[in-house]
Amino acid sequence: MTYDQTLDWMLNQLPFYQKQGGVAFKPGLDKIAAFCEYLGNPHLQLKNCIHVAGTNGKGSTVHLMASVLQEKGFKVGLYTSPHLLDFRERIKCNGVLVNKPFVTAFIQQHRDYIEDQQLTFFEISFAMALVYFCEQKIDYALVEVGMGGRLDATNIIQPILAVITNIGLDHTQYLGETHPEIAGEKAGIIKAHTPVVIGEYRNDTKLVFERVANEKKAPIYFVNPVSLKEYDFLYTDKNSYQQKNRQTAYTALKLIPGVVIEDEAVEKGFDKVVQNTTFMGRWQQIESSPKVIVDVSHNSEGFAHFSGNLQFEKYKNLHLVMGFVKDKKLDAVFQYLPRSAHYYFCAPQLFRALAVEDLLPQLPDTISDYRSFKTVIAAFQAAKTQADQDDLIVITGSTFVVAEVLEKIKSF
Repeated sequence: MTYDQTLDWMLNQLPFYQKQGGVAFKPGLDKIAAFCEYLGNPHLQLKNCIHVAGTNGKGSTVHLMASVLQEKGFKVGLYTSPHLLDFRERIKCNGVLVNKPFVTAFIQQHRDYIEDQQLTFFEISFAMALVYFCEQKIDYALVEVGMGGRLDATNIIQPILAVITNIGLDHTQYLGETHPEIAGEKAGIIKAHTPVVIGEYRNDTKLVFERVANEKKAPIYFVNPVSLKEYDFLYTDKNSYQQKNRQTAYTALKLIPGVVIEDEAVEKGFDKVVQNTTFMGRWQQIESSPKVIVDVSHNSEGFAHFSGNLQFEKYKNLHLVMGFVKDKKLDAVFQYLPRSAHYYFCAPQLFRALAVEDLLPQLPDTISDYRSFKTVIAAFQAAKTQADQDDLIVITGSTFVVAEVLEKIKSF
């Protein structure tokens, strides 16, 4: 198979949660453990893994940490999900995407096993990353949890450090309906005698983390923003949410065993995170005149910070291009959306997309200036047509909405 044929097979023949939703969600570690044993246990060959979970911010946190470690001269493997434009974004080494021949060869070599054992897209992607990191002889592997933690395929690794960024009410149909229940699932990445950093917490989730850490005899560290205010570089980013991610990443970097991370390296790594890691989609400006920003906020916690980020922007009129997937609690999202904005509602091109005709009846009375479109690109083009040069356009609501716009921009 060619690379394109390989990718088509992976995306269309395998259970793929981002595309299909719950029917493709198969939690558990048995199949990934068996696959890794078949592959020679690559997860046990990687000695310096850092595992990051959380409702929001885990992608930003692993990219920030990877960038800093690269500034220290280390070879860093980065596993994240989902991807925006290219599957290979999920597997990077010092910011360089895994090469196409490796992806194709891996699938061709192991396709019979994959089909026989009915592995998921995520299980295969993660196993592929482990093998690639071993071949690349990386110094550190930063691994982002897919969903939850306890039963996520990534939880077979034996990390030297665990990080939990925060807890929010997302994916409640799989992880639990309350903050403590979800915290319990994410606390599943805490390993015996292994340090764990908790970025944001409430009283009820703190109790869960402390209980699990005590059971595992794992040293636990809670990020205290007050104590970090003396470090200006943690506050140089106008993005309010990235400030919290920087604080969590900074705390975690200082706790990596056997290495000293100087503040100078942290500052350089944070400033060069896009350059070092090809990080995309987080309050990212893609055009000017009018200014166009894409942001992958997709739940209430993300939109709380989305609202904060708007306060840093100067504009005459605001245009919001928005679409969602089916499993989001939109009433919790809508409370953070401004009344004084022009809305362009749409649906991304995938099975899980929330149809516009199902979205509109859920709109609150505070949103009255809106139009609906059959596609993301039609909504985006309408916003660009209506916006003046000093207006602001933001595309948000789903990773898939952002991905379609980025793909369109790339094609020009």
